[in-house]
Amino acid sequence: MSRRSSRSSTMDQGEFILECKAAYLSMFDSIKEKIESQDSLLEALQQTGRNPSVKILKKYWTNDTDELSFDDFVDICKKEPVTTSDDLMKAFRKIDINGDGYISLEELHKILTSKGEKKSKSEVKKMIDEVDENKDGRLDYKEFCQMVMSTTEESKKMQRKMMERKEKKKRQDIERRVGTPAGSRKSSLLSIDDLPRPSPRVKKDKSRQGSVSRAHKLDEPKNLREWTHTKSKGSFFMEDGSLICHQYDFNLPDDSKIWITIQPQKGSRGMDSSPVDTSVFILRDRPDEDGNLLVAFTEHRDSRGKYGVSCDLSAGKYYIMPYTTGCRFKSRKSESGKEAKLVSQDKGGKYVITKSFRKVLEDIFDYSDLDGNGFMSRKEFNLFNIRTSGEEVADEEWQVVEDRIDLEDGEITKAGFLQLNELEAEDSEGDTEDLWTTLVSMGYNKQLVMDQACPFQLDVYTEDCDDAELDVVRVDSYPTYPGDLSFDDIISKSFIKHGEISRVKGMKDLCMYTYTNDGWATLVLDNKSHTRVRVELDCSRSENVTSNHDSLQRTLRVDPGSTVVSFLPLN
Repeated sequence: MSRRSSRSSTMDQGEFILECKAAYLSMFDSIKEKIESQDSLLEALQQTGRNPSVKILKKYWTNDTDELSFDDFVDICKKEPVTTSDDLMKAFRKIDINGDGYISLEELHKILTSKGEKKSKSEVKKMIDEVDENKDGRLDYKEFCQMVMSTTEESKKMQRKMMERKEKKKRQDIERRVGTPAGSRKSSLLSIDDLPRPSPRVKKDKSRQGSVSRAHKLDEPKNLREWTHTKSKGSFFMEDGSLICHQYDFNLPDDSKIWITIQPQKGSRGMDSSPVDTSVFILRDRPDEDGNLLVAFTEHRDSRGKYGVSCDLSAGKYYIMPYTTGCRFKSRKSESGKEAKLVSQDKGGKYVITKSFRKVLEDIFDYSDLDGNGFMSRKEFNLFNIRTSGEEVADEEWQVVEDRIDLEDGEITKAGFLQLNELEAEDSEGDTEDLWTTLVSMGYNKQLVMDQACPFQLDVYTEDCDDAELDVVRVDSYPTYPGDLSFDDIISKSFIKHGEISRVKGMKDLCMYTYTNDGWATLVLDNKSHTRVRVELDCSRSENVTSNHDSLQRTLRVDPGSTVVSFLPLN
């Protein structure tokens, strides 16, 4: 078989189309959705085991291309080959830096930390151990091929399972609409609609109103540079097992299409050293006629961990609520190690802050500078003070700040912020109790590592409104909303609405809903009875996942209402 031949020539046509469909549906909700960017085309082809060059991509995605259909995708897969042994040999030689015919732990770790999500040496060692047949701690060419190909095959198996779930949900939705009993007719994974047929290249109609875009992954609007942009930083904090975060009001004077993204800032890591998952829920300021507060929430993400959502909003006031599942951002179980030094004395006996403490204070200033203008306004300083002391800054206290340090246009500079902490160290004659209170409140441990806070960046774009306002209104736990709804109630309802239902055997009043998106899976146990029920939840056979609970096998006590359990892939 030549280098340019396709795998489709060696497999059944129906099976080939099924494989393409499974890869496509791992990215999209339906094969009727279109590929709308070159990056999405690359990712879709990679899902099938192909790794095209930039030159090959440009062959199919030209300057005149607006979108590609599923049929176009199948046609490309017919023409382009899957990764061959020659390709793997070239990759092997690139990683085998010293050319000894083996890939060591150090060589593979260097490659896997040079770009993208960083991996620890222990994670890389685990990858090697899984295919290292002779247990010499390194990979030869055969073992390297096994590692790559086994990963590809596992991915394809997962794609097939995802496709089967989507097909099942689709059939159930149709049966509910037309009244056909579930299971009354046999259906096939491959339907006549899946067979390729030519499709015209047309631009997507963006005139639909009142709808949420559910296109795959995070394809931002093509003309986003022309939209009005407002942004804010914020942070999640863990305090006594409860989640606290910056929360926002969003005032929209005119009807508009909006695009909202949230992303953890550089250095934000969970307890397993992986990036913390973040998302945003958009709420109305009052329930609609059906009693719903939720408008939309982020479901799709890019490779850097940024989540986004596009939707049409009517003019009015909304709440923007950041959220994290708690799978990676958890309470610290214990703390050990030597306590970092915050203050020292110079030769003249004056108390000064240490270099390491100064660096942390600079980071705290940057995270607290919510509008990113390089200064801390009184409002931003007030939110910082609420977080660290629980109290707002009174007028007389702000006057003290103005008297003791130089301000620029009425705002605190980074140098001024450092000076305030130096003055505090000097006033307390080296006593660091209050300084540690500030650090602990901002999420730092005794080694000056941030492990109980996760800073994030929130960006809001409006297409048809030039004077929308994004306002940070509090840093606190989630409030109770109109209708006496808690935030847990709201997210439970959203996952129930978008999830797949399954009954719990022997418990007629208990339903389980499974919701998945690009980053996590969530189970919602909905107890419709009036009494608490106990459920044994065993997910211990699940591989490569972490949960927002301490264990994958536990007993849950579900009060009347709903209980949410979330899972994230470890890598």
